[in-house]
Amino acid sequence: MHTEHDWITTPLTADLLRGALDLERTEHGLLPHRLPARARAQNTNAQLAMAEAQPSGVRLVFRTAATAVELDTLRTKRDYVGFPSRPDGLYDLLVDGRPAGQASGTGGNVLTVDMATWDGEVTPGPVGTVRFTGLPAGEKDVEIWLPHNETTELVALRTDAPVESLPDRGRRVWLHHGSSISHGSDAASPTAIWPAIAASLGGVELVNLGFGGSAMLDPFTARAMRDTPADLISVKTGINIVNGDVMRLRAFGPAVHGFLDTIRDGHPDTPLLLVSPIHCAIHEDTPGPTAPDLDEIGKGRLLFAAMGDPAEKTAGKLTLGVIREELARIVRQRAADDPNLHYLDGLDLYGASDAAALPLPDHVHPDAATHRHIGERFGALAFAEGGPFAER
Repeated sequence: MHTEHDWITTPLTADLLRGALDLERTEHGLLPHRLPARARAQNTNAQLAMAEAQPSGVRLVFRTAATAVELDTLRTKRDYVGFPSRPDGLYDLLVDGRPAGQASGTGGNVLTVDMATWDGEVTPGPVGTVRFTGLPAGEKDVEIWLPHNETTELVALRTDAPVESLPDRGRRVWLHHGSSISHGSDAASPTAIWPAIAASLGGVELVNLGFGGSAMLDPFTARAMRDTPADLISVKTGINIVNGDVMRLRAFGPAVHGFLDTIRDGHPDTPLLLVSPIHCAIHEDTPGPTAPDLDEIGKGRLLFAAMGDPAEKTAGKLTLGVIREELARIVRQRAADDPNLHYLDGLDLYGASDAAALPLPDHVHPDAATHRHIGERFGALAFAEGGPFAER
C-alpha cells in the first residue's frame, strides 16, 4: 500500500453499491450477487452459480473529494485448459459520469476449466489491490465498475478524503435480463458491455441480470425481477434455450408467458420490452445443442458449432428463427391487454448485414466493437423519442 497518503478506511456497505441484488458476507469481505439468496438456493446449475456471482454492471458509487482510491479485492478469474491465460479483468473508474481511468487487480484465485468436461479446479491466491490516483480535486461523484467477468470479493476501501453515499440523482432504474451477450462476454471492460453502453445513452441506472449461458426462463429469475424495484424492464431471451437444447416449441411459449406473468405480478404497468436473439448464423435455421468444436480447441482456437439437425424443426426443435416468430406472436397477443409490453427484434440490433461487417469471432459472442454497435442500436431504438423506454 502507498504511504504518501493519509488513508481513511470506509466500511463497505450496501449503500455504496449499485447493480447487486444481494451481498454475501464471506471470510474476506463482501461478495456481490446478482440473484437473491432464495433464487440461489433453488439453482442447481454450476454455470449460473458462477455467472450470477460475477459482478457485471455492479459498481461502487460514492461522493468524495479524494484524489486517490484503493480497493482491496479477492478475485477469481477463469482460465481454460489448452488456452493462454485470459487477460486480467478491468475496473473502470468514472468521475462525474465520465471515464477517468482503468486498472486491473492483482493476486486472486484462478478457476481452470476443462471445456471438454466443464470440470474446474481452483488455485487459491492472495487478496490484491486496485489503485486509482490523480483524481481531480474537489467534491465529485465516483463510480468504480467491477470486472464483469471475474468473481470479486470486496475486502476494503481506502481513500485520502472522507466518503459519503451518493445521493439519489432521480435517474430511472433499468432492470435487464439476458444471456452471456448481455453479461458482457468478450467486451473490452465493464462499462463497454452493451447494456452499460445503452444505459449511459439512456441516462438510466443499470441492474444487469445478464447471466452467461443461463437466460433459460428460470422461474426464480422471474421472481427476482418481480421483487426488484425498476422503472424499465427488458428480457432478452432465446439463444441459451437453443444452446442448451432445453425446450421444444410446446414448452417454450408457455414458459415465456409464465416468465412475463411473474414479472407483471410485481410490475403491472412498468414498460416491459421483450427482445429476441441477435443474428447468429450457426443457429438461424439449425437447432441446438451448441458445443465447442473440439478439433479447433486442439489447435488453440475456441469456436462453437451447432449440433442439431434442421429437419428436427418439424418435431418442435427450436431455432433462432422459430423463437423470433414465437416471441413476436406472444407480444402481439398480450399487448391487447398490456399496452406497456413491447417487442424488439434482435435482428434490428445485429442482423445478417451487421454480421458481414462485424462477425462473431467464436460464432456466438460479439467482440468489443460489436458490443458498442449493439448498445448504440439499443439506445437509439429503446431510449430515443418514440421508443418504449423514452422519457414521458
